[in-house]
Amino acid sequence: MDKATNPFAPGAGTTPPELAGRQDILEHIRIALARIRNGLAEKSMILIGLRGVGKTVLLNEMEKMAQNSGYQTALIEATENRIRKRLSDILVPHLRRILLHLDRDSRLSTKVKSALRALQSFASHLKINLGGVEIAIAEPEPGIADSGDLETDLADLFVAVGEAAADRKTGVAILIDELQYLEETDLSALIMATHKIALKGLPVLVIGAGLPQLLGKMGNTKSYAERLFTYPMVGELTTPDAENALQVPVKRQNISFTPDALKEIIRVTKAYPYFLQEWGYHAWNAAAASPITVTDIHHATQQALQRLDTDFFRVRFDRLTPSEKRYVRALAELGGDPQRSGDVAEKLGVSVNRVAPLRSALIKKGMIYSPAHGDTAFTVPMFEDFLKRVMPEEA
Repeated sequence: MDKATNPFAPGAGTTPPELAGRQDILEHIRIALARIRNGLAEKSMILIGLRGVGKTVLLNEMEKMAQNSGYQTALIEATENRIRKRLSDILVPHLRRILLHLDRDSRLSTKVKSALRALQSFASHLKINLGGVEIAIAEPEPGIADSGDLETDLADLFVAVGEAAADRKTGVAILIDELQYLEETDLSALIMATHKIALKGLPVLVIGAGLPQLLGKMGNTKSYAERLFTYPMVGELTTPDAENALQVPVKRQNISFTPDALKEIIRVTKAYPYFLQEWGYHAWNAAAASPITVTDIHHATQQALQRLDTDFFRVRFDRLTPSEKRYVRALAELGGDPQRSGDVAEKLGVSVNRVAPLRSALIKKGMIYSPAHGDTAFTVPMFEDFLKRVMPEEA
């Protein structure tokens, strides 16, 4: 078959040709956008899930939905420890763009001008600049977003932006990926700001995404966070949805998978969306003609694993220290299900206290999480199999 017409799209955040199994989440956001534009209350949302389940894809789709509904949007990504930026540094350029757009065709809107001054106060106090040049878009607003307390100032800024949007009869959607990487002070400020706009009924919707450890982190930061957001769990697809993700795109080109081929892909990928795209891509390339068979899937598995090992898995493995690699290898040896921390320590021949710092470091790096107290699991599906391939001898 023609590789140039291969419909599958494996890649970080790449929208698949058939976005199967996420209709309920997208419908929830559609309703939320409409309610907020109409002045009705609606919770913001945090998507929770492992790597490869399509959280970034959903954020991209939600931004498109917001833009199509007339919203101004900001889609940003929190950064990891090595290159971590403050939330304020990431937000300011986007909020500046949004406010300048609101101001572009306004007739000296008082609320927009006030928000621009609040942004100047916020940016000036934190010495935030764009391209090495300090933002100079308005005179600072004394007493607004300039207290030096991030929680207070970010809340003031969000309120000012929300009031400006309401004045221009529009809404603002702020979408943030990889929320688990935010420092506690930044996360606390974001929660506080979201709470403030919700209390005032302003047309601002915050949509975030993060790994499972984010749930506990948010609850520990602000106890009311659990009531402020909805937390849809984004996981592997059901069998019917996985079949649609594979079969629908190829049928558009009069191609099909045999039932056994579908069953084999779903078995080896465990129906995780990213892996379905990877296997679908290689299965198409391996097949000589329709239908795509189990034999084609076996060839695809070899190619898919090779590419995952060199790209998807390897980039995460290479960030680990030797001690961290030994820890995750021991965890892999125990199996893919959540394991007791004590069992991992026993596998390594050391005490639980001895490995506790390693476990904490791996959680911060987004490699593992704790699904329940004392349990440990990988945030990357099928990572345990990769570790056994790359470290064949148990550490």
